[in-house]
Amino acid sequence: MGSSNSGTHEGFTAEERAAMKDHAQELKAAARRRSRADKAAEAERDVLAKIAEMQDSDRIMAERVHAVVTASAPVLEPKLWYGMPAYALDGKVVCFFQSAEKFKARYATLGFSDQAKLDEGTMWAAGFALTEVTAEVEARISALVKQAVS
Repeated sequence: MGSSNSGTHEGFTAEERAAMKDHAQELKAAARRRSRADKAAEAERDVLAKIAEMQDSDRIMAERVHAVVTASAPVLEPKLWYGMPAYALDGKVVCFFQSAEKFKARYATLGFSDQAKLDEGTMWAAGFALTEVTAEVEARISALVKQAVS
């Protein structure tokens, strides 16, 4: 949320409001689905459709992240989360892909929630900037995702 130097509250940015609207639509769509299998299949279609809407560089990275996450941790279920491709365990988001375009950032992000078991001492990374998904990056994502659900 933004605030000015004078201390007045400006409220949510347009991008934050759009993300909240996306989340409300996701909740409504999930409530309309019937069986668990229908929900899972439709949720994955929603994720793939959202990825297909992304600009070229974000789309290419999101497609590769999706492939790595689903192959590395088949227990994770794809779903949309605030308009972003996310992967959940027992309905709780473990990791997500945030395109650079979503919040007008200079890089995409692979983020992990507090559900991810990435704990390492008293401080560890919960988000990773992505500018390109190479074979080395894929291997690192795979290892992180496996650790997150172990």
